[in-house]
Amino acid sequence: MEAIAKTKYLKGSPRKARLVIDMIRGENVSRALAILKFTDKRAADPIAKTLRSAIANATYLAEQQNIAIDPDDLWVKTCFVDMGPTKNRRRMRPAPQGRAYKEQRHYCHITIQVTSDEQAKSEKELKAAEAKARKAASKKAEAGEKKTKAPAKTAKKANAPKAEEVEKPPVTETVEETVEKTAAKNEAEVSAAKDVTTQTPAEQNETKPADEKQQDINEELERQ
Repeated sequence: MEAIAKTKYLKGSPRKARLVIDMIRGENVSRALAILKFTDKRAADPIAKTLRSAIANATYLAEQQNIAIDPDDLWVKTCFVDMGPTKNRRRMRPAPQGRAYKEQRHYCHITIQVTSDEQAKSEKELKAAEAKARKAASKKAEAGEKKTKAPAKTAKKANAPKAEEVEKPPVTETVEETVEKTAAKNEAEVSAAKDVTTQTPAEQNETKPADEKQQDINEELERQ
């Protein structure tokens, strides 16, 4: 649904009115009214009246055609300002070097068209949508890669030897254990020394051969 509203012979130059009308082009109706409300320009109020007239025309046409529309869904499709006639005022304004300029009062015509059709996306919105789609695709790809890497890790864990099968490193003895071992060795040596029977000189001589005995006897005699 489309509707048009026009305001003709509005006081003010079209150049000044275009500064305001450019601010609402392509905007939603509610947002456009808010912009015009807080715009400190002389042409803001008449442009807001023209916009409200266009909204009223759209709702009226929809009622006649038995079409249900929501005024909040309307947006400004086209809006422009045309130059009107100049007031025939024969007044002069003094200028430098003795010259004189004519004073002219300008008029302008405002035209605003609103519609409820779907608004075509701008280049910025299309680029933003493409960027979002790329980010979503990259996230999905990363998630897929993580899922494929997870089974490989589980396979490595399954092939890895169990903790029991792995050779344990040699355990270093503590100081207390070494002290106990040395004490046990000393006790064994002492017990072995006690068990050894001491041989008398006579016994030692009996075991020696006859020649050695004779030599010993001769040595003793020489000593005497």
